[in-house]
Amino acid sequence: MGASKTDEYSQQQISLAAMFKALGHPARVAIIQFILKAESCICGDIVNELPLSQPTVSQHLKELKSAGIIQGNVEGNAICYCLNDKTVKLLKDYFGSLIDQIQLKNSNCC
Repeated sequence: MGASKTDEYSQQQISLAAMFKALGHPARVAIIQFILKAESCICGDIVNELPLSQPTVSQHLKELKSAGIIQGNVEGNAICYCLNDKTVKLLKDYFGSLIDQIQLKNSNCC
């Protein structure tokens, strides 16, 4: 998190920031959309779907996995990726709560 003092933030805030950072690149969003579209674990197909080299795709997968957004299982010589349901639920709950709070506030601010 750079020069900021992470001990000043809750673990939830730190975790959410890491997830948002990982989601902050269009290639990673495309990877997630591809995994969702496939409706199953994805192995080598991701490289064929993106206009990026295999090492670049691997780096994006590493970032998504480090943030806990995807998980990978080794199957033979390949790693198969799928969304981490627990993390997706955390994001859904966070944004649901945010929307609820905005609707409850119901102010004319900005």
